Amino acid sequence: MRFALLGSGSQGNGLLVEHGTTRLLLDCGFGLNETVRRLARLEVEAGGLTGILVTHEHDDHIGGVARLARKFGLPVWLTPGTLRGFEPLFQGIELHFLESYAPVCIGDIEVRPFPVPHDAREPAQFVFGDGQDALGVLTDTGCITPAIVGMLDGCNALVLECNHDSELLASGAYPPSLKQRIAGRYGHLANAESARLLASISKDKLRHVVAAHLSESNNRPDLARGALAAVLACAHDWIGVADQDVGLGWRALR
Repeated sequence: MRFALLGSGSQGNGLLVEHGTTRLLLDCGFGLNETVRRLARLEVEAGGLTGILVTHEHDDHIGGVARLARKFGLPVWLTPGTLRGFEPLFQGIELHFLESYAPVCIGDIEVRPFPVPHDAREPAQFVFGDGQDALGVLTDTGCITPAIVGMLDGCNALVLECNHDSELLASGAYPPSLKQRIAGRYGHLANAESARLLASISKDKLRHVVAAHLSESNNRPDLARGALAAVLACAHDWIGVADQDVGLGWRALR
């Protein structure tokens, strides 16, 4: 199994995971042409995707899903709450509901959704497995719950939200209400919170850690890397960072 990111941040998100003949796109927050361009950069044709999964209904995650799915005849998996209000946009698209966050098998990949505290109707994050290895993805959550720790424990690769540095956010130019939302229980994880999550799980099998969803205004790659590297006692450059513009190239779990 391997994974890559089309881009990560408030301007658009997309993550690819591939195993065997199955290639899934998690979220699509880019326009149609931009998505096709970013996929081509990873040597992937949009028509060759198996399907699209959606974490939640915020535009940087769902904004490009319907157009991509309709253009290339792709099925979409999402929670009923995420679809609510978007039904007209998804008319004519093959939809599959993630009911009660139950695991599903899509082709060669086992998909395990799990709930997270975020300011969305029914948000999900995911663990992807191939029977041997597991990729855990956590990109939008306001705080860490025991369920999140349990889902990500023992994964071989992690894509972890490092949205902001708490001091940069507090001293930055955002209005107080927005700062409160970002730092709140249903907002986004700070570097230190992601580091605490990493410290609380088993890391014996861990081969990749990628910091994702970094704020352009309230974070820096070196701060995110430093927070996660301190937990692992590794070199800072061992920690990957998913960039908004260039994403992250393919990484194999084995």
